[in-house]
Amino acid sequence: MDTLPTPSSVSSTPATKPSKVDPETVTLSGYVVDATYGAESVKTVDAANAHTPDARIGHPGKFPYTRGIHETMYRGRLWTMRQFAGFGSAEDTNKRFKYLLENAKGTKANTGLSTAFDLPTLMGRDSDDALSVGEVGRCGVAIATIDDMARLYKDIPIGEVTVSQTINGPAAVIWAMYLAMAQERGIGWDRLGGTLQNDILKEFHAQNEFIYPPEASVKLVVDTMEFAGQHTPRWNSVSISGYHIREAGSTATQELAFTLRDGMEYVEWGLKRGMPVDAFAPRLSFFFNSHNEFFEEICKLRAARRIWAHAMRERFGAKQERSWLMRTHVQTAGCSLTEQQPLNNIVRVAYQAMAGVLGGCQSLHTDSMDETLGLPTEQAVRVALRTQQILAHETGVHRTVDPLGGSWYVEALTDQMQQDADAIIREVDEMGGVVAGIHKGYFRRAIAEASYRVGQEMEAGDRIIVGVNAYTEGNEDRNMEILQIPHTVETVQCERLAAFRRARDGDTVKRCLDEVRRAARSDENTMPSLIAAAHGRCTLGEMVQAMGDVFGRYSGGPEW
Repeated sequence: MDTLPTPSSVSSTPATKPSKVDPETVTLSGYVVDATYGAESVKTVDAANAHTPDARIGHPGKFPYTRGIHETMYRGRLWTMRQFAGFGSAEDTNKRFKYLLENAKGTKANTGLSTAFDLPTLMGRDSDDALSVGEVGRCGVAIATIDDMARLYKDIPIGEVTVSQTINGPAAVIWAMYLAMAQERGIGWDRLGGTLQNDILKEFHAQNEFIYPPEASVKLVVDTMEFAGQHTPRWNSVSISGYHIREAGSTATQELAFTLRDGMEYVEWGLKRGMPVDAFAPRLSFFFNSHNEFFEEICKLRAARRIWAHAMRERFGAKQERSWLMRTHVQTAGCSLTEQQPLNNIVRVAYQAMAGVLGGCQSLHTDSMDETLGLPTEQAVRVALRTQQILAHETGVHRTVDPLGGSWYVEALTDQMQQDADAIIREVDEMGGVVAGIHKGYFRRAIAEASYRVGQEMEAGDRIIVGVNAYTEGNEDRNMEILQIPHTVETVQCERLAAFRRARDGDTVKRCLDEVRRAARSDENTMPSLIAAAHGRCTLGEMVQAMGDVFGRYSGGPEW
């Protein structure tokens, strides 16, 4: 039997390229799927016994972790149910955090908080910046000062609950504010558990929320990696994110390859800093998308663990087993949700969540059904959380480890996705690495081409999207509550920021910002100066600009 062909999105000359897409036989990534699979579909070490798994598959908790990074997986501990929240003021989001924690009581899973920031914060701008007008608190929570950070996590036991922060360009500054806030609350850094997304490379590929040039941006990421290794043993300093790459239109295989190669780039820069790989690798984590193509998503996660384990052990010489492990957060695919018939999104999210769990994720976020219409309402958030709880307690998927392991189709597709991802990784290596690829425009072109192909399939009706290009009865029903953010959120936030500036000591602020510039200019680790600046009541925008005075601002390479 022929192996699965290379998808057209990965190679310009795929082994099989159908003249017209048949969604019954061709996946979203362009893989042509056979009607049946057998023992001959999967290579094994022992040709005489096709049922003997080779070292590529192995056992759960054992290198190369194809079947999961823990021996007992969800039998021993359910995945963390980490719901994404952030809107309006710090008080608004604090209230939503408490709501999520209260609604998660009684579950066997750990519950973590995941913070969404508004666009000004993501771009490193204060709420009263001229470019922030109309955006404050709209698509996330507005954070400009250490006081905002204190309000955001007020009465939240941050020494017990893990906290994820989806922030990239100004990640070092936001993390400095968080660490300074914890100090002012008397909570030791050794007690803080959580994750800073802090993956600036994918911003240049897909999401565009970068501030400084690529080289300076990666330097700041390495600063946080180094600082976390020395001071915050329970904190993940980088969550290498394929999610946004996929949301921009990549295939699952591109998401797999680009994400892992981004991770390798951070490792390379960490080694150049002089950091031993085993000192920082265990605190790297990953963040993947789970889309509609059920088996691709499962196999993507299985292949990812295998590729990363081999890279860390053989490419980078990591000696500790914890350095070989890929710890993975998964979020269901926001780009797959439709504004037409939004209740259908509950079904999409449920299947995507199950794919993430069957793929072996460590934590999971389920999108809310109304996210294409606006910020999620409390009812929609509750349904999203209940989706995970039903999956955990009613389906039985947790009872055995890697229940799809050994499936001829699953193993063949895992092998093919690894093979194709490895080819892309080699291509990036040959062009000089990820930063070099960014300057060449490689990643953007590849993602745009993949997105265009799938868009054409949908426009032609070859790829059916329920409620969009087929089964549209009921589209006229739009009776759904939408969460509205009042303009007063921006007004009050700006008034608070003005009062914050009036109450602080100007000489202290100037001294702190000068120290930030000095640290950036001398190529020191910037984290100590940023934490001191947060204590000194410098704002987000002021600290970001102080580093911008040294690094400059980036608007894109010449190829863009």
